Amino acid sequence: MSLRNIAIIAHVDHGKTTLVDQLFRQSGTFRDNQRIEERAMDSNDLEKERGITILAKCTSVEWNDTRINIVDTPGHADFGGEVERILSMVDGVILLVDSSEGAMPQTKFVTGKALALGLRPIVVVNKVDRPDERIQEVLDEVFDLFVSLDATDEQLDFPVLYASGRNGYASMDPSAREGTLTPMFETIVSHVPEPKADVDGEFKMLVTLLDRDNFLGRILTGLVLSGTVKVNQQIHALNPDGKIVEAGRASKIMSFRGLERIPVEQAQAGDIISIAGLTTATVADTIAEPSVTEPLHAQPIDPPTLSMRFSVNDSPMAGREGTKVTSRMIRDRLLREAESNVAIRVTESDDRDSFEVAGRGELQLGVLIETMRREGFELGISRPKVLFREDESGNRTEPYESVVIDVDDEHSGTVVEKMALRKGEMTDMRPSGGGKTRITFSAPSRGLIGYHGEFLSDTRGTGIMNRLFEKYGPYRGPIEGRKNGVLISNGNGEAVAYALGPLEERGILFVSPGEALYEGMIIGENAKPDDLEVNPMKSKQLTNFRSTGKDDAIRLTPPKVMTLEQAIAYIDDDEMVEVTPKNIRIRKSLLDPNERKKASRKKEAA
Repeated sequence: MSLRNIAIIAHVDHGKTTLVDQLFRQSGTFRDNQRIEERAMDSNDLEKERGITILAKCTSVEWNDTRINIVDTPGHADFGGEVERILSMVDGVILLVDSSEGAMPQTKFVTGKALALGLRPIVVVNKVDRPDERIQEVLDEVFDLFVSLDATDEQLDFPVLYASGRNGYASMDPSAREGTLTPMFETIVSHVPEPKADVDGEFKMLVTLLDRDNFLGRILTGLVLSGTVKVNQQIHALNPDGKIVEAGRASKIMSFRGLERIPVEQAQAGDIISIAGLTTATVADTIAEPSVTEPLHAQPIDPPTLSMRFSVNDSPMAGREGTKVTSRMIRDRLLREAESNVAIRVTESDDRDSFEVAGRGELQLGVLIETMRREGFELGISRPKVLFREDESGNRTEPYESVVIDVDDEHSGTVVEKMALRKGEMTDMRPSGGGKTRITFSAPSRGLIGYHGEFLSDTRGTGIMNRLFEKYGPYRGPIEGRKNGVLISNGNGEAVAYALGPLEERGILFVSPGEALYEGMIIGENAKPDDLEVNPMKSKQLTNFRSTGKDDAIRLTPPKVMTLEQAIAYIDDDEMVEVTPKNIRIRKSLLDPNERKKASRKKEAA
């Protein structure tokens, strides 16, 4: 059976995973009566809830006498580390673009990596049945994008398919509105070359994905570049420097068939497989037979741009809701994550109770925190910080992002004004049809931390913002942070409606009556710029005297409940987010008011 290895790349929400569902159905991977979930490839709970792909996954479909290994990649730039490794396993890419939104910045990121590796793309214009489609303009945008990314003449001569992933058809004709995905299968087989593999050589494989199984232990996935591997064969792992990490046996070899990994007796060059049997080999290592001493070249990964401090939860409510609360447990979990996710870097602090975790962006670290929280961890999380560098002249540089914003025309003035306050520089502004404007900025990542919530309020929830790491550029000086102060609880106890009623006049509340509070916990946002200590536990004094008329029932506005990402983006430098399996609370780093005063005096003196 002939082989094809291909990756599907697209922006978030342009329909990759839905298209893969249809490829499964039409290739006969599923029985006609088999009940399968929608977006079958998004197997992780968080992926299902958020509707985005977080982890790159391999699968395969069989069409006629060809097996097509497909890699579904994440569309969000924060998970770009997943994509960069994956591209070394494939021989072609399908670039999926929305017929209305066109080529977005995160598509540009992955496409640039794919073109640099010499992969030839197949362009699929998806969702052609949208009422606001602009197929021809989108194709022109894709061509311009390829030219700007220095594509070769061969890469610019790409085949184009017009498809609707949801309805399961693709065609060479832009006006087609029915059919099957047969033209897509035919294009993949004719356009994507067979893997360049040396079947008779020594067995070599580069690890690109790391997985864990309760029974098999570590599972290493990658492309077999040469030779053949059989079950129980002696193998060893080499790190990128050529040192032997460990030696062992290939206790199990698995190949992808549809959504499942099935055990096979042997695998040969050109196939994407998973191997179990090694205990310390990791991503970017080379697995080979014992006679091989030269490691394979691994793709360099872009460095992290943002860091957060993960610390042991030391609030008065620590240990009540989580089962994993010690620094040793947190350390082991973070080191395990850094092993399988090459875009994350973990550094232990001197006090050994906190860890600096650096990654690609707020979403990537937010997903890690949410995953740990569901596993039973309790954590204290600091405000995200960007990672500064120095250039050759010794000047400080900081990461910049390319920000593409689609907003209704009436909100464009507000957005431009807010981005200017955050030191963003407008590079392009043009109408995108339907009363909307597309504005492109180059802005320091530092100024964008916490802006998304404000952006949604300014555009009344209609704006769309896409960000992508652009470069390290000159330091832009101080950027104004949050304008409002916070309301801080001055004691421990339960929130009382009688006390919260008058506090509503002071600002926006984050807590409701009956909620457990502690000293130093932030219970709301002050309408003024200063922090204010308040007593949310004060109850009504009862006396023997009857008051004239009945007491008015206290009616409170529902509190503002923040998601994990919103809380992380909201906090200031002297605040933390307390994350437990059941609650997300915001607090001051120093709970004692006297300690806070001392710290602010020291800061002023400095």
